[in-house]
Amino acid sequence: MPVPFDVLKDLAPTGKLRAALNMSNIVLVQKDPATGEPRGITPELARELALRLGVPVEFVIFPAAGKVFEALKSGVWDIAFLAIEPVRAAEIDFTAPYVLIEGTYMVRKDSPLKTIDEVDRAGVRIAVGKGSAYDLYLTRTLKHAFLVRAPSGDGAIEQFVADNLEVAAGVKQPLVLFAKANPDMRVMDGRFQVIEQAMGTHKGRDAGARYLREFVEEMKAAGFVADALKRSNQPDATVAPPASV
Repeated sequence: MPVPFDVLKDLAPTGKLRAALNMSNIVLVQKDPATGEPRGITPELARELALRLGVPVEFVIFPAAGKVFEALKSGVWDIAFLAIEPVRAAEIDFTAPYVLIEGTYMVRKDSPLKTIDEVDRAGVRIAVGKGSAYDLYLTRTLKHAFLVRAPSGDGAIEQFVADNLEVAAGVKQPLVLFAKANPDMRVMDGRFQVIEQAMGTHKGRDAGARYLREFVEEMKAAGFVADALKRSNQPDATVAPPASV
């Protein structure tokens, strides 16, 4: 079925689908070691969407989610894959989430902090990736702990180690990988946040936003999202439930 012109105008105004990819979230996108090309759930969704629109896809690469949002006004991307957050939703039309991932904490093995609830106390410094979903969430919710912002999620782990900070916050999977390689670290049980990953486009592109919402629901229902997560070896990520009507 041909895609309506107003949808094409919204999602591919230059004749191609420019999809922003946040390379710092390994749950959503990884670099193919053989080709260097992006692979994972977000590139697969972008390629499938471009196929349906009948246009080529162009990946616009960013080192962190915050950088994707900062580039919104420059008009270099048409769609993005970001976590739903109130600050972002003021300027981006989001779909319902397609994947749910967890935000949690990593500490040193001998840390006196044992549970998620114990982290928010005076004197605790938490390394975060600037502008990430968990940075925005913790900025809203923490009352006592202090956030130390690094340029990216990987940078936050590096800063946590280099500056001997008390806690690193982030997406669970990269923290678990780091802790496995560094036995003096441990990832706390539980989570402080469920991160709702969604597709989004610029506010005001109403026809495109409606199309994206329907596309995401179809991709979840058809098993596309689940299969893409399996192909990219992300068993801990959860396919989001159908959008509530």
